Amino acid sequence: MTLRTALASVLRHEDLNFLLTNRIPRRLATRFMGWFSRVEHPLVSRASLAVWRAFADLRLDEAEKREFRSIHDCFTRALKPGARTVDADPAVLASPCDAIVGASGAIAGTTVFQAKGFPYAIEDLLGSAAAAEPYRDGCYVTLRLTASMYHRFHAPHDLVVEEVTYIAGDTWNVNPIALARIERLFCRNERAAIRTRLAASGHPLTLVPVAAILVASMRLHCLDVLLHAGHRGANVFRRNAPYAKGQEMGWFEHGSTIIVFAPRGFTLCARAGSVIRMGEPLLRLP
Repeated sequence: MTLRTALASVLRHEDLNFLLTNRIPRRLATRFMGWFSRVEHPLVSRASLAVWRAFADLRLDEAEKREFRSIHDCFTRALKPGARTVDADPAVLASPCDAIVGASGAIAGTTVFQAKGFPYAIEDLLGSAAAAEPYRDGCYVTLRLTASMYHRFHAPHDLVVEEVTYIAGDTWNVNPIALARIERLFCRNERAAIRTRLAASGHPLTLVPVAAILVASMRLHCLDVLLHAGHRGANVFRRNAPYAKGQEMGWFEHGSTIIVFAPRGFTLCARAGSVIRMGEPLLRLP
């Protein structure tokens, strides 16, 4: 039995997985990882990458770089040109990231599910009833990025970012085991609600990157600040930032989750439980 297989076997035990990934000092662990991941020393980076490869399916053949100065450098890696193909159909919203498709489907009023039996209100996630109203009876899809995936996210269509609302919070793990145990988990964690409008049709679309343990920070190209647990200052940023379909919008410092909300009339192209790559069809416009 390989080390990776042995670890996977241990972590499949739900009680132990939950204990190891949540019942620890989450903020302290997250701050430590933020510091350690930026240590630029050849021995540290090579050893850390070797451990990472032993425990996860880390594939770097698509990466633009061959060598990484630090773990953070690897976490936030760019891909080689042409590594992803963005669906050119104007009726399709492309996936903004590589991910596993989680809870998704129709929105009941303004209520959605993070897991079976665990509903939450969109207004709690986005920060206000006004922000949730455009998605009443619409549809949503949860995209979970694992630690070894490509961590950058891109515009799913030609759009304009109108507003970013940063909401401070906790750093619970967002894996399926935690989602099935912690009520309103996404509404508890740190997150940024990115309110956009599609350039051609005018439809609203909101993307919500949600932070998690070891990943309480994210970088958005339309902002000149890093959003993280220690951020102080305005938490609502009004913008008029245009993006072309497939253009990079930002990245996580590690793996986490992006939840996409679309208004009534949009339909899902992706199936829950499937693996989707950035640029592949995610939603279809009315």
